[in-house]
Amino acid sequence: MSLTAMTFDERYRAIDARDARFDGQFITAVRSTGVYCRPSCPARTPKTANVTFYATAAAAHEAGYRACKRCLPDAAPGSPEWNMRTDAAGRAMRLIQDGVIEREGVPGLARRLGYSSRQLGRILTAELGAGPLALARAHRAHTARMLLVGTDLPAADVAFSAGFSSIRQFNDTIRDVFRMTPLELRARRHAHEAQVGGGIRLVLAHRTPIDLPGLFAWMRARAVEGVEQADAASYARTLALPHGPGWMRVHAEDGVLRLDARLARLTDLPALLARARRLFDLDADPVGIDGALARHPELAPLVTATPGIRVPGAVDAGEMLIRAMIGQQVSVAAARTALTRLTAALGERLPDGGVLFPDMATIAARGHEVLRGPAARIRAVVGAAAALADGTLTLSPGDDPVAQRAALLALPGIGPWTADYVRMRITGDPDVFLPGDVAARAGAARAGLPADPRALTAWAERTAPWRSYLTAHLWRAASTPAKETP
Repeated sequence: MSLTAMTFDERYRAIDARDARFDGQFITAVRSTGVYCRPSCPARTPKTANVTFYATAAAAHEAGYRACKRCLPDAAPGSPEWNMRTDAAGRAMRLIQDGVIEREGVPGLARRLGYSSRQLGRILTAELGAGPLALARAHRAHTARMLLVGTDLPAADVAFSAGFSSIRQFNDTIRDVFRMTPLELRARRHAHEAQVGGGIRLVLAHRTPIDLPGLFAWMRARAVEGVEQADAASYARTLALPHGPGWMRVHAEDGVLRLDARLARLTDLPALLARARRLFDLDADPVGIDGALARHPELAPLVTATPGIRVPGAVDAGEMLIRAMIGQQVSVAAARTALTRLTAALGERLPDGGVLFPDMATIAARGHEVLRGPAARIRAVVGAAAALADGTLTLSPGDDPVAQRAALLALPGIGPWTADYVRMRITGDPDVFLPGDVAARAGAARAGLPADPRALTAWAERTAPWRSYLTAHLWRAASTPAKETP
């Protein structure tokens, strides 16, 4: 349930029950103490007259509140609201989390969204209670807290890694938001968190349940040799970040999901974190999604078998489009072979032996030398890469989904399946359905749903706004061996 859909009483009951399912979905500000908390804060439940609810920590801070020292609300998982919302506010939040303001400023963010800086400021203040700079500041504070508590990085490195422009700005913000100095905040660290192997190790907060075996299996089946490595409990890859190449590994350890990272520039850490979270769909609300889908008798067994299913995202929009186009109408294994060949021939080799997925300009110039198959498909892939390279086509998590779909469909060789699949993976839209997908139709037949695309599309409408997760369940059903009849 989204913040906008919840009444005051429903939110108050959540904080009275200290319900951790709502952590990150809204902020509770308490006038009598001047602090803001996550819903599960162990402090005594405040009186209703003293409570105000906010959509973001930034809004609470702008209203004069400070973060609670007991529950550290900034450590909660991100809100699923930003994937559900396709308006300017939701799109802006996805781009802010990716570090666009640090790289391009408020004018760059506004330009990406199609507004003037002043218009965007008014929209965000009206919708979220804080303007773009305040929202970016809150995100920097959250990243800095993670690094202070979770790594041995010197405070100066933490400051610049989190996106602060000066040590003074960093110190002032930490004191202002947390009522602690950076050293006092670091003193709250857990002894088991540390830097590893010259890189960074952090805990990835998320809501449970989470289908990690399914996520790792998905990644392993599609791993491009040289770029990605995956097994039953981990996934690692190289990726191009705004200031240079990076490497990350997401793995489960002692019941905790962790991120190991190595970066050319520490300033790329917020972007890497945002992309890792999108890739593993860590800001989803699994209890709400599972509950909504399980109300349908046909889906209840699927939800029971796989609680907390996630929809994998993407770390790079251009790469995702190329992968989707190469994967059209071929098996997962065949697509993986073709992508591995493309990367081996055109990818940039890194000193540690890894390879970066080829950039769009290189695919546009030389893709025809490596790609195999129908000439029309090769022209389509090379043409899409050229459009991305020269800016004719832009793709990002902050795109308007309707405009993004129209732009993709306007390109030769891209049909509805590819446009919708790319939208699902890049923007994290939770309500995409792929009726023409062969695996989804096979899974539907196994679940007792209509296998005909038109009838299946009509049936799927009852699961909105969670049709992406319906699709994920149908994919899982199609890949699960059928039980033998005794």
